[in-house]
Amino acid sequence: MTTLNPRGPYSPEEIERLYPSNLQLQLVQVLLRHGERSPVSPRFRNAGLPPHWPYCSSARRLTSVVMSTADWSQWDELKYRRRLETFGPDDAPVITQGPKGEIDAICQPGELTNQGRATTLNLGKRLRHLYVDQLKFMPHLIADADMIYLRATPIPRALESVQQVFWGLYPPSTRTADFPAPTILMRSPADETLYPNEGNCRRFAQLARAFAQRTADRWNDSDDMAYLNKMISKWMPENSKRVAVDSHPRLSGVMDTINSTLAHGPETRLPKEFYDLKVRAIIDKIGVEEWFSGYTEMKEYRELGIGGLMGDVVGRMTGHVEKNGKDGLSEIGGSDQSTGIGRGGEKSIRLSLSGAHDTTLAGVLSSLGAFEGEGWPPYTSHIALELFKKKNPLGSVSTLQDNTAGARDTESSKSSGWLSSIFGSGEDKAASGIARKPTEQLSQKEKDSLNDYYVRVRYNDKVMQVPGCKAPGKHFEGDTSLCTLGAFKSIVDKYTPKSWKEACTSNLDQPTFPSKPEPAGF
Repeated sequence: MTTLNPRGPYSPEEIERLYPSNLQLQLVQVLLRHGERSPVSPRFRNAGLPPHWPYCSSARRLTSVVMSTADWSQWDELKYRRRLETFGPDDAPVITQGPKGEIDAICQPGELTNQGRATTLNLGKRLRHLYVDQLKFMPHLIADADMIYLRATPIPRALESVQQVFWGLYPPSTRTADFPAPTILMRSPADETLYPNEGNCRRFAQLARAFAQRTADRWNDSDDMAYLNKMISKWMPENSKRVAVDSHPRLSGVMDTINSTLAHGPETRLPKEFYDLKVRAIIDKIGVEEWFSGYTEMKEYRELGIGGLMGDVVGRMTGHVEKNGKDGLSEIGGSDQSTGIGRGGEKSIRLSLSGAHDTTLAGVLSSLGAFEGEGWPPYTSHIALELFKKKNPLGSVSTLQDNTAGARDTESSKSSGWLSSIFGSGEDKAASGIARKPTEQLSQKEKDSLNDYYVRVRYNDKVMQVPGCKAPGKHFEGDTSLCTLGAFKSIVDKYTPKSWKEACTSNLDQPTFPSKPEPAGF
């Protein structure tokens, strides 16, 4: 429920089994939950929990970009220290203080803490150990980041977490002296699909409320809820004194505060009853049902909640196969006024890091039918979606110029063809390719191009099983967790929206539960 306790590195035997010699790793996409944070709302002050937490040392060393000449030609950096101010007696302003009178390093609600920065930094180090040291998939030294697709939601803790992971993956000693600033992609909240976007998708919000109410109806009068009330109701607000799925705060809000406090120091702890193992297990079980059961039961829920993101994930896989820049290279490659070419001539993305949230990870896994029996994703959890290609009988598969940094393709005809594949003929070209085309609409040639490619999903280094990949012909021989790319795309296609924004404003007068089972992962 709270801080992840990661397993150790894979042993040589595990590496040999997970990454067999007749498969070549091609692309890795990592979706990561941000690190530990302060609660998104100050709760349970009546239980002695301080509202202001002194765990954000980054507030002492913030940096902003400032214009240094009025003609826009020069820019500089302003380093500053942040202190928070709040209301005092008679609304007079006072400096916010932590539990021991601290006035610096005070966290904003929901801010990434020192602990969150440490765990995301360590995630980057673990990814480096696997993909650089053990597998030699990524280069040891990089001259630019144009083979790495970096993305984050508009929530600051997600952006800061992906930055920390990148720093752990490629610390300064592994970058050249002239390493340019990496590109990090973001979207406005209205366009965001890297998390289930209830705030900007009316139909999804409608469905989410219906499934939440169903959970409340199932559990509010249960023996489990009675146990929660026995243990912690005394600390609920005076106007309710009741714990329920839809109480105030909601049960998921209680869980948020429990998880945040468990991840940090003794100065910010709740009474011991909140940490009772049965209390935590009940809250986790109900929370998972409330927030994620819709993905397992309803196609439209999957489509609106996570389908846009999964369409992007599969699109980067097929973009890698087609070598058309749609693996993310056209978005991040090059310098200002970019043509889309990697600054060093890279032809494809090798690694994607996306800073996201707990609802992202559980939504992705649930939509694939691969979350059964799992608890709420701990802080700094991650999903790795790995694309492999089967080697030909001679054992060769073209890779990133033998995985060496700085190796460049100088064949102008190939570069020209690659450029035209990206920029071609405007919107018609942008809409072409396999990426968002449903499997049943693919030509035989397009279907054949996906042959010998396989997809595996790992969650916190645990291999996950997509149920629709178990059937004969839909997985790599001897390993049902390695789904054929064709089968994986076919599963995701079923809930990839053609237009997410249009779907978000459709069916508002339709039932909020499916008329028949629509199981995930097939």
